[in-house]
Amino acid sequence: MTDVSYTSPAGEYDTQLGDYFALMKPRVMSLVVFTALVGLLAAPVSVHPVIGFASILFVAIGAGASGALNMWWDADIDAVMTRTAKRPIPDGRVPAGEALSLGLALSGLSVMMLGLAANLLAAGLLAFTIFFYAVIYSMWLKRLTPQNIVIGGAAGAFPPVIGWVIATGSFSIEAWLMFALIFMWTPPHFWALALFMKTDYNDAEVPMLTVTHGRRTTRIHIIIYTMLLAILAVGTGFTAIGGPLYLAVAVVLNLLFLKGAFDIWRRDETVAQADGYKIEKKFFRLSLWYLFAHFGVIWIEAMLRPFGWGGW
Repeated sequence: MTDVSYTSPAGEYDTQLGDYFALMKPRVMSLVVFTALVGLLAAPVSVHPVIGFASILFVAIGAGASGALNMWWDADIDAVMTRTAKRPIPDGRVPAGEALSLGLALSGLSVMMLGLAANLLAAGLLAFTIFFYAVIYSMWLKRLTPQNIVIGGAAGAFPPVIGWVIATGSFSIEAWLMFALIFMWTPPHFWALALFMKTDYNDAEVPMLTVTHGRRTTRIHIIIYTMLLAILAVGTGFTAIGGPLYLAVAVVLNLLFLKGAFDIWRRDETVAQADGYKIEKKFFRLSLWYLFAHFGVIWIEAMLRPFGWGGW
């Protein structure tokens, strides 16, 4: 169990404002804001700009709350892993208790204000997303099962659905297609990271697939999920949120993504280690552009549709 009283080796803190911002995982928050905004703008119902801006702001605050709660709970394993050792709590810049207080306060604020700015369904979905990430994923799945990323990926997939619900007040197949894109993208994205962060998850005793089933199995899983993702992503081009431009971009990106996954699958571990996991790192970088590009072109299709562009 996480040591929630985790302190720095010196037991002293010199906290700066930027450290509290770092607790909210700004990189993750930027992805949440972007996909939620696309979900809002792709919806067939227009939203007043002030309401839209306020709603996305509260979604961002909710994402920050999730990040702070995650860092509070994971402070012990963050201290062990090279990738996370410089985060504010293990680096001794923020007390764990303050991270917990910040996460809880922002959670309540974001949900309450989104309910006032948009609707109760969107607020309820944001509350569920925070709970799913902080409790279901961070506190339960992450240290329990190699399927942690697969199931836990749902937390990161909810923002475009929240955006859609902000605009429409209801769910739809289009919203869940955007959810599915992120959900299916998450495992190969993180498994590629796990391949070249060779010892981090072993050292922290986190049951990532590379630890529990081996690196060969992880490579097989990457190509399987990538093939399923490609079918979903290209198929979305023929739906109401797709269109000719989306379809063209999706075909090119998924061919590149499939090639990257195939290259990873056929790699021998000894060769990969010898060249510094260059192909795995390249695939991971491509995965970042992959998601932004798909959602970016969904946004463009939505913006062009009033002018008679796109649609099937």
